[in-house]
Amino acid sequence: MSYAIFRVEPINKLSDLAQIGSHNKREKKAYKSNPNIDITKTKYNIDLVPLSEKYIKGFYNLTKEYKLEHDKRMEIMRDDRKKPFRQMVDDSNNVVADELLFTSDFDFFKGMSKKQIKKWADTCMEFVYNDLGYTKEQILHATLHMDEKTPHIHCVVVPLIRKFDKRTNTEKWTISKKQYIKDKAHLSELQDKYYQRLIDNGFGLERGIKNSDNEHISIKEFKKITNKLDNRLEKQNYLMTRDYEKLEEKLKNSKPTITGKEVKIDKDTYDTLNQFMNTSKKVIKDIPRNQALFKELTDYTKSYKDLENEKRNIQVEVKKLEYQNEKLQAENNRLHNLIHNILQTLKQFFHRLLKIGTEKDKDDVVLGIKEYYTQNLYDNFDLHDIANNTSKEQEINDYLYSKDYDDRDIDI
Repeated sequence: MSYAIFRVEPINKLSDLAQIGSHNKREKKAYKSNPNIDITKTKYNIDLVPLSEKYIKGFYNLTKEYKLEHDKRMEIMRDDRKKPFRQMVDDSNNVVADELLFTSDFDFFKGMSKKQIKKWADTCMEFVYNDLGYTKEQILHATLHMDEKTPHIHCVVVPLIRKFDKRTNTEKWTISKKQYIKDKAHLSELQDKYYQRLIDNGFGLERGIKNSDNEHISIKEFKKITNKLDNRLEKQNYLMTRDYEKLEEKLKNSKPTITGKEVKIDKDTYDTLNQFMNTSKKVIKDIPRNQALFKELTDYTKSYKDLENEKRNIQVEVKKLEYQNEKLQAENNRLHNLIHNILQTLKQFFHRLLKIGTEKDKDDVVLGIKEYYTQNLYDNFDLHDIANNTSKEQEINDYLYSKDYDDRDIDI
């Protein structure tokens, strides 16, 4: 049985609000390379409460009366106590906004039509209006994401209210989360109401586990892994790009001497080629380590999400780490694309050497492409392309045949 999941994430700073807005509205190019987002399905995302502008501008529009009141009060305030509206909001003990998240697991949505998912989303929004008590004017943005593995709703609310101030004996604007969600016990009651509303509307779900004792994974450890991978990818990108551009320039400007079937290149170009091949081998050798680190990052992120489904409070820090992970994945994709392009360029160069190089050059090429083959960087077709119509074609074919023979299953 699937669980009814409703949780609340506090947004404490306007900078956090801006980042969350970029994710919810798919504003950054990095999301195009995020493996968790299927950009072919992004067009199916539905804005339940639309917002045409960025989150920060929307926030200022929503709180303009609050800002006017604040600015007027600052006019009569002592200079050493004056604060701009943004600083006052960020420094406040209250939240800037809350993000309400609604979802379930993959099995719940499996087989549902878009119409049925929209009905579930409408039921969630009825809960926001009728059970939580928010008005549409307090909702900055609400969107149903259909482009990730599991449909889910991000509903960002600004709990802006008029509240009586005993010190001044007047009403004034303030942002007060406790007006809608008083404490953990009250949140648990609201989650009961949410579950009941779904049941009443025909959705077969179970109530999420109450008072889970699961512990959060260390954010410090997550940051350590993220920074380690970030530094490694940055260094590898620099080295590969530097040596590739240097080699490309040397090959462009070199004037090989062709004597019969042999070609001679100047020592400087040859040394540059060797340097590039050594760098590429180091980067290629490091790919499994990068993949292992990415798996750790993915596992940490998944663990956070699983724990968040059981707990009711999530730190905005987790959101920041997910954004950083998306950036690293985009960088890793760029590195893999660069390596792929380099390997394709090397194929042509290897073929050229097998055609007109010295016997030593040809032997070195054969050893090199065999090594790339064992590392699964080249396949049978790549080796055939490199050796085609060269003096080493038969040797390469025999090598591939022997490898295929070794890999066969033998029935006894």
